[in-house]
Amino acid sequence: MSIADIRTDYQRDQLTETDVAADPFAQFARWFDQALTAGVPEVNAMTLSTVSAEGKPSGRIVLIKDYDQRGFSWFTNYDSAKGQDLASNPFASLLFFWIPLERQVRIEGRVEKLSDAENDTYFFSRPVGSQQGAHASRQSQPIANREALEQQLVDVVAKFGDQPPRPAHWGGYRLIPERIEFWQGRPSRLHDRIVYEKQADGSWSIQRLQP
Repeated sequence: MSIADIRTDYQRDQLTETDVAADPFAQFARWFDQALTAGVPEVNAMTLSTVSAEGKPSGRIVLIKDYDQRGFSWFTNYDSAKGQDLASNPFASLLFFWIPLERQVRIEGRVEKLSDAENDTYFFSRPVGSQQGAHASRQSQPIANREALEQQLVDVVAKFGDQPPRPAHWGGYRLIPERIEFWQGRPSRLHDRIVYEKQADGSWSIQRLQP
């Protein structure tokens, strides 16, 4: 089979202007809960796309850890490639793709760091191995081999035991959305796309887009 011939004709559901909530966070919560109930694998996985100071885009999968009316949050190493991108260009996009439900959610906006208190609360809720790993890995930096990485972990365990402090370079980000699009796959590629855009007065406009 040719790659060009691989396709899925989406038939599962529809999305209309009367279906969606007036508030995009309520709509996201509705879809996220439905994805959880449906047993979507890695339902909290999202593509985070950033742009470097040189204007070069980059994307990777990260895990959402919280969302509320303030925005959508995740945690990482601030010295990583994505951290460096966000330091120079604090705007990003998030993409959820829930294949079993034939749905996407696209979120765009400005990114800010979380507070030390928020970072500590989440860091110390993680498994001890993950806490130790945050010290052991110099994320996005070259390393000679796997053995060298594992030795760095041994050194961290020897230094901190099972009570490592939160590294200063490790913490969370929150994307404050300016635009949120809900996409429902439909037959013949005539997909449903409903987009919310933040207005100057803080309200949200709702509009259908052509597929």
